[in-house]
Amino acid sequence: MRQTRLAEAWQTRMAHFPPEIEFYFPEKTAVISLTGTHCELDCAHCGGHYLRGMMPIWQANIAGATSCLISGGCDSSGRVLVLEQLEKVKSLHAGRHFNWHVGLIAEEDLRAITPYTDVVSFDFVADDETIREVYGLDRTVEDYINTYLLLRRATRVIPHITIGLRGGEIGGEYHALTLLQELGLEELVVIVFIPTPGTRYSHRQPPLIEAVTDLMIEARLSFPDKPIYLGCMRPHGAYRVELDCLAIRCGLNKIVSPCREAIQLAEELGLRTVRREECCVF
Repeated sequence: MRQTRLAEAWQTRMAHFPPEIEFYFPEKTAVISLTGTHCELDCAHCGGHYLRGMMPIWQANIAGATSCLISGGCDSSGRVLVLEQLEKVKSLHAGRHFNWHVGLIAEEDLRAITPYTDVVSFDFVADDETIREVYGLDRTVEDYINTYLLLRRATRVIPHITIGLRGGEIGGEYHALTLLQELGLEELVVIVFIPTPGTRYSHRQPPLIEAVTDLMIEARLSFPDKPIYLGCMRPHGAYRVELDCLAIRCGLNKIVSPCREAIQLAEELGLRTVRREECCVF
């Protein structure tokens, strides 16, 4: 059954897109945190871990960068504090593209950053229990829907679905696809839960590769003519090798930091490979 649907996903991709795949090695995108390592949420899957790999904006040296990912920690309501360093953000903007992570942004905050925004990456969560367990937020799916619609009215927005966000378990991911079919999208990024040291989910396992494959197939068939990307957040090692190759067979259009085996597979399948050097949403 899975093999049949995998073949259907591949045929769907080839029917709607040229035989080409883009591989992203985002050396030219500076990754900046507006809050340094501080985050009030301390959520179960991240715990501020990934902020440590970003440049604090007050120390940002982005010579040579052609674009920036502007992110940071959240406050207790799930909003990234986008206004606190806005003057510094403005000083980095000339000649560069900006991709923002904004969380559950308020309308007045969005209005302030829109002139400096090329695209927003929005983590779309479609399960109330997952929102409570992972983020500890007293928010609902309706809040995520309303924020997504607010963003779409103001700028280009690309929803991200984290497969296995609830500690490696599949929860609201299929519901997210259904909702996004109703709400509309232009592109979609899928990423995969990583058990991260120092977090409440550090002892969990990534979602089963078969479950991730089924989700990617469903995404391809749900959005036959929309570009779908495999983003940078996903497990490494043997898991990544298998996942990257399956993402190609599922008909995804872009992969960030692909493994060597995936590049080889793409060429064997007759896809022309294109190398990019920025974040995949640009």
